Amino acid sequence: MELESKILSREIQRVLYDKHKTLGTAESCTGGRIAEAIISTPGASSYFKGSIIAYTNDIKETLLSVDPQVLEEQTAVSEQVAKDMAIGAIKAMGVDFAVSVTGIAGPGGEMPNIPVGTIWIGYGDKDEVRAFKLTENFGRDINLAIATNKALLLLLEFIKEKLDITEE
Repeated sequence: MELESKILSREIQRVLYDKHKTLGTAESCTGGRIAEAIISTPGASSYFKGSIIAYTNDIKETLLSVDPQVLEEQTAVSEQVAKDMAIGAIKAMGVDFAVSVTGIAGPGGEMPNIPVGTIWIGYGDKDEVRAFKLTENFGRDINLAIATNKALLLLLEFIKEKLDITEE
């Protein structure tokens, strides 16, 4: 799975570099894995501005402007929080695109109606933010690898769509 994330990272670099666009990440349960995959490609500093690892709710609130009421009512593991984290990253870092991840990677942390393996990915730009939900539990390491790869793939597809890039 590490190879897949490197391939996706290279493709994200090619697209963003050619179009002079920038990227940032906001990560909770992945703890920087997406940023690590992005910077594994030499030259990432030309388009990747940074990452906010918001592992706790207070960091989600203060650095990413996630509404405390949303966190209380929907929990941090929700579609709205994933979207708000992406929006917060776009604003905080002044980037064109952002991807965010929040969830329960396991093995513990399960909540009522939110089992281990529930991970929300937010991704988008200043005009549109989408979300995707992962629901399978394959154990912590695999859950995190799947979330990282899926986040990169969704982000790449979104960027290509928004920049009207078709495969050659």
